[in-house]
Amino acid sequence: MKLPRRLALALLASTVVAGCGFKLRTSQPLPFATIAITPEKAGGVAGDMARYLGDRVRPVAAAAGGELPEVILDILQEAREKLVVGVNASGQVREYELRMRINFRLRSPKGDELIAPSVIEQHRSISFNESAVLAKEAEEVLLYRDMQADIVQQLLRRLAAFKPATTAPRPAPEAAPE
Repeated sequence: MKLPRRLALALLASTVVAGCGFKLRTSQPLPFATIAITPEKAGGVAGDMARYLGDRVRPVAAAAGGELPEVILDILQEAREKLVVGVNASGQVREYELRMRINFRLRSPKGDELIAPSVIEQHRSISFNESAVLAKEAEEVLLYRDMQADIVQQLLRRLAAFKPATTAPRPAPEAAPE
């Protein structure tokens, strides 16, 4: 007798969630079919972007008979910082702020700038305890990984929002009747 009640509750919950406009996140539709990412063999954000975009990624210089990518994403700089933001009365560090910043731009293979050099930045706070140094180092690695994943998602949203310039001719203005 409990199964129909649980089933009814599950159906009610799914109806409420569907009725409010809830939709699972899907991959971003991008306005281009192929992309090159530089630096090509770097880790970090460039590597994550290449893994996420998969078969869309092409080399910057086309091989014999290959095609050039439609756009080139340049990761100009990727920086990680660790700043002291809190100390105790004896001068021992109690809190750090972790920062990760990338500079990027999007350009055409001809060199036309499609997205001007831009910055994406992430910050996280981390407490510090001398008795748990190894655990705090592992937490720091996880926080940097989380910041990198957030930066990749923001970068994908910016690429998805990019609108390529259309070169369609404008219709001629109509002459006013006399």
